[in-house]
Amino acid sequence: MREKAAVLFSGGKDSVYSAYLAKEENYKLVCLISIFSENQESYMFHTPSITKVKKQAEVMNVPLIIQKTKGQKEIELKDLEKAIKKAKKQYNINTIITGAIASVYQTSRIQKICDKLNLKCFNPLWKKDEIKYLNELIKNNFDIIIIGVFAYPLDSSWLGKKIDKQFIKNAEELNKKYLIHPAGEGGEFETFVLNCPLFKKSLTIKTFKDTSTGENSWKREIEIN
Repeated sequence: MREKAAVLFSGGKDSVYSAYLAKEENYKLVCLISIFSENQESYMFHTPSITKVKKQAEVMNVPLIIQKTKGQKEIELKDLEKAIKKAKKQYNINTIITGAIASVYQTSRIQKICDKLNLKCFNPLWKKDEIKYLNELIKNNFDIIIIGVFAYPLDSSWLGKKIDKQFIKNAEELNKKYLIHPAGEGGEFETFVLNCPLFKKSLTIKTFKDTSTGENSWKREIEIN
């Protein structure tokens, strides 16, 4: 019997690729859970272009549960639990899929909620070698762009860049010189997936607007066709 899973879904590479890997492992993806946080510096949740997950859910043909939160540290976990409870009740899930790679802070708190609700937790990217991971994204035809940068020496010129072979080369150099995590796990950059094998069709950017959100901090707001 296939596990019925909900994906904690931000629209970035980690959550989308985790959904892909889970499906490859024969999990049934019955819904997506997205947290819309008012706090741009949330400890738990991805925020750039989060509302565009609606378009991704459409091309994945998977129902989407949206939960809003003020994004206050620790308190935001109650909102996450509320969303997971809804998924369990509405879709009878038994597993939560996460895109966690190395954040003990995130995984420990999600696991605690899963234990409380008697759900399994599957983290397919956990402790994965970051360069191997980035190459897998390319190999599996993931079309990914950078929509936020939050660490020196990254600047607005990085916005809109695609994760390709040149990006991986640059990421390795930045890691050696500035200790920036090649997959952005330290929050150095955020991504958005425009196409992948889970999508029925590719998403295209209609318009975008770049804004500075602080020192060494830029984000790109996108409108999707």
